[in-house]
This record gives sequence, C-alpha cells and structure tokens, in this order.
Amino acid sequence: MVRVLRADLEGLTAAADVVRNGGLICYPTETVYGLGCDPFDASAVERSMQVKGARTKAMPVLVKDIENAKRFAQVSDHATKLAQRFWPGPLTIVLPALGVLPKILVPSGTIGLRSPKHVVCLSLLGLCSGALVGTSANLSGHSPAVSADQVVRELGDSVDLVLDGGTTTLGVASTVVDLTKPNLTILREGPIGKEEIMRCLREKAPR
Repeated sequence: MVRVLRADLEGLTAAADVVRNGGLICYPTETVYGLGCDPFDASAVERSMQVKGARTKAMPVLVKDIENAKRFAQVSDHATKLAQRFWPGPLTIVLPALGVLPKILVPSGTIGLRSPKHVVCLSLLGLCSGALVGTSANLSGHSPAVSADQVVRELGDSVDLVLDGGTTTLGVASTVVDLTKPNLTILREGPIGKEEIMRCLREKAPR
C-alpha cells in the first residue's frame, strides 16, 4: 500500500524528500488534492502524466508566491494585478513560459501557475524550493479527490506518498484564466467568477 502520512512536520519533511528523489506525492490544497513532483524533473513529470492517464492538457505548477512565479513565466501587469488580489487562492493564471522547465511540462510554451491558500501546501512548497507540479489527484476524466482516502482509492500504489490533511474546504478545482493572448479567456469556471476577475482588472491602482 502507498504510504499515507499526516500532514504534520514529519509528514511534510518526508514528502519533500520524496519530491527531491524524483518521486510522486499527493497533498491537500484548499480546492482539491494535488498530484505533484519536482517540475524540473522531466522523468517525474512524465510519470505523473502516466499516472493521470490520457491527459492532453499541460499540467499546472503551484508556487509559493508571485516572486516564485516570475522564475517560470513572463508575469504581465494584468497577471500581477490578479495575483495581488486573488493569491494565495483558487485562481490559476496561464502565462507565457520562460523556457526553464522541461518541454514535457510546457509543450505549447505556456504555463498555468497558482499560489494555494492552504497552510500545509504552502509549507510543503517552502520545503520544495517554492514550486510543485499541481495537477489534481485523480485519473483523467474522473472527479478530483477531496480527501486522502479518495486519493488512495483512485491512485493507489501509483504514487509514493499521500499527505493526509483532511477534507479540502472548497472541494472544486480552481478558476483558470488565460493571459497569453490579447483578450483574457476563462478556461475553467471555478470559485472565482469572471465578473470578479474583470472587475479587478478594471480597477485603477491607488495613487
């Protein structure tokens, strides 16, 4: 059976060790459980795709904060504005990738980034150099897992460790916005609505 550890300091340390050694972990966020690995490890990224199965979309990356986001993508003024308002939180922002990550993770030259509003996940990111692959912990086409038990039933021994942080608070995947083209596109509706996003972008910065 896959190792399941409580999301305490011992569990977080063990999970970070797995990531450093090229393994796959599942962990809680405020939205759903994530399936993660080192985004710089092409073999681990490929394995995570195999675990998901039949996935055609690129996998997002979770970052600790906007400064970490700038390591991976061209962060525009609009992206900065959205991140300042909604990060940490359930908003994934798709941006032009900088080319520092393996091609398998950014096949189209773009990358989805999110900073999660979850103490355990942010602590884990801190132990993993500020970034983790952040795709949902489920088989492609299945509903995302919202508890460690669901992760184990769905993915079993195909991952190396599961961090049990209880049931996620939101239970739905993040909103995804694409800022790689002149006009913003909502790729997935989630906890943050389009009107809220557009209202944020229309607001003038305080003088």
